[in-house]
Amino acid sequence: MTRRHVIFNADDFGASLGINRGIVDAHERGIVTSTSLMVTGRAAREAAAMSRDHPRLGIGLHWDVTGEGDHDFNLADANAVRDELRRQLDAFIHLMGRPPTHLDSHHHVHRRPEVLPLVRELVAPMDLPVRGDGKAGFVGGFYAQWEWQVTDLYHVIVEFLDKLLHDETQPGWTEIGCHPGYFSDDFSSVYLVERETELRTLTDPRVRKTIDELNIRLATYADLAAAIRQGRAK
Repeated sequence: MTRRHVIFNADDFGASLGINRGIVDAHERGIVTSTSLMVTGRAAREAAAMSRDHPRLGIGLHWDVTGEGDHDFNLADANAVRDELRRQLDAFIHLMGRPPTHLDSHHHVHRRPEVLPLVRELVAPMDLPVRGDGKAGFVGGFYAQWEWQVTDLYHVIVEFLDKLLHDETQPGWTEIGCHPGYFSDDFSSVYLVERETELRTLTDPRVRKTIDELNIRLATYADLAAAIRQGRAK
């Protein structure tokens, strides 16, 4: 029987000092195994420095061309997409001293049909998994604003995450996206109070109990890439 491998990936690493602390806490005390570094974030250097004390935390690139709705970037311009992605990949390697474990993006813009082929083309030589490329299923339901700017914390409490783990993780590989963090003065967003609720859930021992009961192996995208190379990513 194929085992369930689940990657808990926290987006927005580097966006703020509070988000950095929240992600590291969710990794140290909870079930977050992976994160995505926003090299455009004001606390990106601090995130990179913090990560050196946590070698088991997988770190990918959170490609960002939208910010918190304050950027005007033409996603239909293929040359601009390629140039900005190359720039941010280079910035990641400069900060981290190594390539990312995977690639995703702020507001999922890399998944747009005009963008995804360009992303795949550029990362193919690096053999990077890309969120939504079919190598791992993606579950985005652990999120407290299913309707824009309408907060419903039910979707980030323990009971709901328990349901996701039972119903939406399948044999093979699944990523569950999350956004833990703390308030800090260096960041403003429509998604703030929700992050601390996510953090409480991701560090709740009841979730770990469910993971053990379901025989889920917590993993990273680096683990997935290694399994693909060895022909056992099933």
